[in-house]
Amino acid sequence: MEREGLRPTPDRVRETLFNWLGQDLSGWHCVDAFAGTGILGLESASRGAKSVQLFELDKSLCQAIEQHIVRLKAQGVTLSKMDAIQGLSHLPKASVDVVFIDPPFQSDLFGPAIKAGMGCLKALGQLYVESPKPLQAEWLKDMGLECAKYLKAGQVHAHLLHRIQ
Repeated sequence: MEREGLRPTPDRVRETLFNWLGQDLSGWHCVDAFAGTGILGLESASRGAKSVQLFELDKSLCQAIEQHIVRLKAQGVTLSKMDAIQGLSHLPKASVDVVFIDPPFQSDLFGPAIKAGMGCLKALGQLYVESPKPLQAEWLKDMGLECAKYLKAGQVHAHLLHRIQ
């Protein structure tokens, strides 16, 4: 689907992400915030995730995601037509294994989304963040996070974050 500002996660980045996470997500609870095409959430479901929550505000993107869910017979996938930060804030504390955060690059939503994502993250859970520039180690440290894995592919900076132990 062509849409200004919509950046589906490139295949190479998605392949690397699921190598980082592991190929089998059986029993995991995943959240795809700012779902866009829903590709990360749907990929998680295809790898056995127990539940996948997608948040997307755009009506036409939601319709496309709903069609994909039906076509793929994706199990355990729930789509909420709501703001991702609000949605993350309403999830039970310590209930999610991985949160995918990929807001519009031109937005100032990275910090608020990461903070909201941390609220629902299990103790050993992970945040995956795509951004237009590398997330600075000091900034992450101030939030109680550190970067476990990093990849730059084209304009995308991909980070796998976890709490500082």
